[in-house]
Amino acid sequence: MSTSLNPYLNFRGEAREAMTFYQSVLGGQLDVMTFADMGGMGVPDAESGQVMHSALTVSDSVAVFGADVPSHMEGDFPNGRIALSGDDVDVLRGWFDGLAAGGTVNVPLDKAPWGDWFGDLTDAYGVSWMVNISGAGDSGD
Repeated sequence: MSTSLNPYLNFRGEAREAMTFYQSVLGGQLDVMTFADMGGMGVPDAESGQVMHSALTVSDSVAVFGADVPSHMEGDFPNGRIALSGDDVDVLRGWFDGLAAGGTVNVPLDKAPWGDWFGDLTDAYGVSWMVNISGAGDSGD
């Protein structure tokens, strides 16, 4: 079982360009999914080609994630959120529940369109967290 902590960068229409730049500097493998790749996910047609999720895997211990924030999501998205990921269901579910205490769950930890379990929250101190559990099966355990 494993877990990892990764920076998750937010952009407004520049995620692909930025992540490609980071790859040119850091090396590694860049994987990109657009909103269109995931069935549109409710973004305007003009934004469907933007990045829903990208992962730059540099090594076993270094990865940078990034995405475009759709125009319908109002607010200031300071560049960065913290992403917790891996396949240790008990640890990651416990961290999600613990971080959510006193905070706000924006997206409940549940089955995601890409097959993993995903949740998003803002903790009691205003820090944004995303949790992705890979290989969790249909029930998240």
